[in-house]
Amino acid sequence: MSTDDLDAQPPEQLLYAWLLNLGTHIGLAVLAVTFAVYVLGPMARQVPLQHLPDLWSQPIGRYLALTQSPTGWGWLSLLRHSDFAALIGIVIMAGSSLICLLAVIPLYGRRGDKKFVVLCLAEVAVMVLAASGWLVRSH
Repeated sequence: MSTDDLDAQPPEQLLYAWLLNLGTHIGLAVLAVTFAVYVLGPMARQVPLQHLPDLWSQPIGRYLALTQSPTGWGWLSLLRHSDFAALIGIVIMAGSSLICLLAVIPLYGRRGDKKFVVLCLAEVAVMVLAASGWLVRSH
């Protein structure tokens, strides 16, 4: 891509793309490191590797019971275990678009583009609501 092509792009698109690229690379790096830690075993695991083949065929409810794994945000309490620490990279990648949206809101606001500000805020609200777990039925 030439400099002229970059100059033709609106600043909010460049910022969004730059942040998304950064978040993806950081997330992948964290995922690679935490996976290596998981496989090599310097941290304790919640579920021993040798038990996984037997557990993969279980229905989710049974799997959760057998592994004593939490649902929802409960995994945060188990970050000391390498199998749960490996989720951090996924969270970084999944959360990158939220950071991108929050970063472009001021640019749209300065430009007076209220529709895009509202749209970005609505997308942020949907993501936060979905991540909150409030939409999940309790059992």
